[in-house]
Amino acid sequence: MSTERKGKIGVAHIYSSFNDTIVHITDITGAETLARYSGGMFVDADRLEGSPYAALKAAMAAAKEAQRKGITHLIVKVRAPGGIKSRIPGPGATAAIRGLSRSQLTLIRVEDVTPIPHDGCRRPHGRRGRRV
Repeated sequence: MSTERKGKIGVAHIYSSFNDTIVHITDITGAETLARYSGGMFVDADRLEGSPYAALKAAMAAAKEAQRKGITHLIVKVRAPGGIKSRIPGPGATAAIRGLSRSQLTLIRVEDVTPIPHDGCRRPHGRRGRRV
């Protein structure tokens, strides 16, 4: 039983923080950018850049441009800020994935590529935390 796919495969890199969501679609090697959109390109207020609505619009626009360039299947890589910052993706991550799947693209795999420190830098605010 073979699983042959007709069409080209692309990689969708979704960076989602609480301030913005960036959708970047490349070819399978990651060398050539096919489409790149952020949530801030679709809303006026700065506070709305990380919203699910802006992420959905960015993902739909990126998917449409990738489809024009021949992409039919996507591997999705979701990334949060990571490191000593937040390790959970922002509110736009799930909306961006939903937008990619709505746009007639077949999602092969969704994986989390958030950088996790292995005892790297010390977190700010010392031993007893931030005192307000």
